[in-house]
Amino acid sequence: MSTTTSRHDERRISPVFLAILAVMAVTGWAVWTDFAASPGLAVFLFVTSAWIVSLCLHEYAHARTALHGGDITVGARGYLTLNPLAYTHAVLSIILPVLFVIMGGIGLPGGAVFIDQARIRGRWKHSLISAAGPLTNVLFAVVCTAPFWLGALDGVPVVFRYALAFLAFLQVTAALLNFLPVPGLDGYGVIEPWLSYRIKRQIEPYAPYGFFVVIALLFVPAVNGAFFDAIDALMRALGVPELSRYCGSNLYRFWQDQPEFCAV
Repeated sequence: MSTTTSRHDERRISPVFLAILAVMAVTGWAVWTDFAASPGLAVFLFVTSAWIVSLCLHEYAHARTALHGGDITVGARGYLTLNPLAYTHAVLSIILPVLFVIMGGIGLPGGAVFIDQARIRGRWKHSLISAAGPLTNVLFAVVCTAPFWLGALDGVPVVFRYALAFLAFLQVTAALLNFLPVPGLDGYGVIEPWLSYRIKRQIEPYAPYGFFVVIALLFVPAVNGAFFDAIDALMRALGVPELSRYCGSNLYRFWQDQPEFCAV
C-alpha cells in the first residue's frame, strides 16, 4: 500500500507546473480575445509560460523514457512531476533558456535530468532516451504551426498568429540545436552508445564544454547565418511566413519600439 502511494506521489503533477500551465491558458486567452490593454505584454507572458511548459515536457520525456528503459530512480528524483525546480540543473534547464529567449530570441537547449545509465540495457534505449526530449520540441512545433500548414488561419486573431509563429520558431531552434551531435547535447547522446569505447574516452574530457562552444559559435557571423538559414527553411516548410515570426518576436519584446507593419 505504501509503495503504491509513494509511486503515486512521485508521479503527481506538481502545483508549480499547474500554475505555469494556468498562466499560459489565461494569457493565451487574453491574446486571442485581445482582452489585454497591452497585447505585447500578453504575448510576452503567453510565449514565456508556453516555452517553460515545453521545457518541462522536454525533460519529462527524457525521464519517462528512462523509466520505461529501466531507470526506476527517476520518480524518486521528482522528474515525473513536471516540476521545473526538481531538475538537476534548474538554472540550465529553465532560467538560462528563458533569459536567452528574452535577450536573443532563440530556443536554447536546457540542462538535463540525471539518468542512471547503468540501469539502462541496450544501445537503442540509450539513444531513445536522449532523442525523447528534442522530439517533444518537434511535436510542440508541429502543433504550433498546424494552423499554418493546414491553411486554417481563418478566424485566428493576427496577434495570436504572431505569437504562435514565434513560439514555433523557439521550438524549431531548440530541436535543431539539441539534435546537434555535440557532447553535452541530446544529439550526442543519441549517437554515443554506438561509438567505440576509445572514441568515447577521447571525447569525454570535452563534454562539459560542448554546450558553451555551440553558443559561442552562434556569435560567429558565418555560423550564425547558416544556422538561421536552416531555421528559416524549416519554418517555410511548416508554412510559417517570415513576417509572422518577425512580428511575433517584436511583439514579445513589448518594451521596444514596434515596426509599423507589425502594428495591431
